[in-house]
Amino acid sequence: MKKISGCTLIIALVLGCAALAVGCAGSPASAAQEAVSAARPRPAYQGDPDDLYGRSAVGKNGIVASAKPEASQVGIDILKAGGNAVDAAVATGFAIGVVEPNTSGLGGGGFMIIKLVNMPEAVVIDFREMAPGASTPDMYVKAKAAGVKDPTETGGLSSGIPGDVKGLLYALDNYGSKKLDRKQIMQGAIDLAENGFVVTSNFQGMIQDNLERINQYPATAKIYTDDGLPPEPGTVIKNPDLAATLRLIADKGESVIYKDLAQEIADAVQAAGGILTVEDLAKYEVKVRKPVTGTYKGYTIISVPPASSGGTTVIETLNILENMDLSKLRPASAPAVHAWIQALRLAFADRGSFLADSDFVDVPLKGMTSKDYARTLYQKFDPAKAMLSAAAGEPAKYESGSTTSFSVMDKEGNMVTITKTINFFFGSAVTVPGRGFIMNDEMDDFVTTPGHVQSVEPYKRPLSSMTPTLVLDPQGRPFMTLGSPGATRIIAAVAQIISNVVDHGMTIQEAIDAPRFFATASGQVHIEGRTPSATVEGLRKLGYDVNVHADWDNYFGGAQGAYFDQDTKTLYGGADPRRDGHAKAY
Repeated sequence: MKKISGCTLIIALVLGCAALAVGCAGSPASAAQEAVSAARPRPAYQGDPDDLYGRSAVGKNGIVASAKPEASQVGIDILKAGGNAVDAAVATGFAIGVVEPNTSGLGGGGFMIIKLVNMPEAVVIDFREMAPGASTPDMYVKAKAAGVKDPTETGGLSSGIPGDVKGLLYALDNYGSKKLDRKQIMQGAIDLAENGFVVTSNFQGMIQDNLERINQYPATAKIYTDDGLPPEPGTVIKNPDLAATLRLIADKGESVIYKDLAQEIADAVQAAGGILTVEDLAKYEVKVRKPVTGTYKGYTIISVPPASSGGTTVIETLNILENMDLSKLRPASAPAVHAWIQALRLAFADRGSFLADSDFVDVPLKGMTSKDYARTLYQKFDPAKAMLSAAAGEPAKYESGSTTSFSVMDKEGNMVTITKTINFFFGSAVTVPGRGFIMNDEMDDFVTTPGHVQSVEPYKRPLSSMTPTLVLDPQGRPFMTLGSPGATRIIAAVAQIISNVVDHGMTIQEAIDAPRFFATASGQVHIEGRTPSATVEGLRKLGYDVNVHADWDNYFGGAQGAYFDQDTKTLYGGADPRRDGHAKAY
């Protein structure tokens, strides 16, 4: 696989040396290899030297990178049948909800960026969940006072109005090739639900971690447990109820969820303590939005605006870091991670204070993505001292004129990147009986007390961290797209992958594999165990409270991507070994 120099990349969907004695960069290639090979808990892959565990793919005609190989193959089959990138992304979207039901599905929502070759600008499709009409700012304060346990995380009160089906079908209807009909697009997902998918050790672990929640709801436990226990790896899980629901949608379209089955969905949520109604489902709307844009070292970043915080916070973070030259710092060294921590602290402080659903709140987007504003924040950096917390700045002064993720690209250069979710693993844990899909617990993303820009309001979208992102090269050509699951860690993962490629010359697989780190406005710094011990020691000497995670920890997300070498007209896909990601190509 080629390095970044001399080629144009696309990740597509369907991602102070003076203060410390370590960290000055050597060659980009050696730095990249050091960053990804510190510790290998699994046998190294013997194929592509840039791919430790065989997650990447290469082809001339199409690429799909998703969190499950079965879903990636569904997307590739659509490309082989003559569909475009949008067709493949929608097919992959329905399929991933079957084989990765712990992260997404018909009861959830998300964001999508589409950039077709004949489009002058990219478009964002916002199919994020909405708060039910009976929602109030103090509803969770009252629920907790009444003794309801975890009302924003488990059970019906945690569920917003789902947007998944409307969002995927809106994209298909408006940007699909029209060469394949809805039934053809959805057949792969239907087959997976009918015939089943194999339980991996990763999926078993997620069931084990959420077993108590799953077992609270018999319709969920029936599908995903073996008499109340996690199924063994290698077990095949079939979901005929979901297969039947998908067939109905393939036949009749979105009305199946928002009209025909609306009473069943509302009844299931209300039986679990929720407030979702038939009227709420009828009122759900997809929003088509203008992307939030910025630049980093001449590369154009195109990402999702509020109600996602992801795009804005990624751009603000990179704007701050652009005031220094990260390429001179070795990846995962103490000086490099120290710089990232400070930038993330400052950007997350603004995220928490200003970002919310822009249909309800005046968000200072221009200020938060301003280079001038980022320079004022960079002045707060101290190369010799930990930044233990950060307060929000004043971006409004610069107002003059933001889970699973997958990427698809076809040989024409059409790109789609999608991140969608039901929030926590297995969402609310409430499955609609007889219909086979789990409802989201996205209401947890609201601030649960009144008086905040992110407080609950009827039909408001909760703030998200989903960050499907496209990157163009300095000539304006397609360069990279990527996305990741992982809640707020998504933002750091996407920004770090962009920097790994742009600053350190990593391939997309190397950039995905490299150790990750995460920090918000205050609190602990989280680092993967493969990070060099000298880095951990250096950060602790600066004053940071460092939490060292497992070597490969899905806490840090599961990024998926692909790129296109325009010199050779070859497509490359990369996928995250932290989860079950695999790229497929042809």
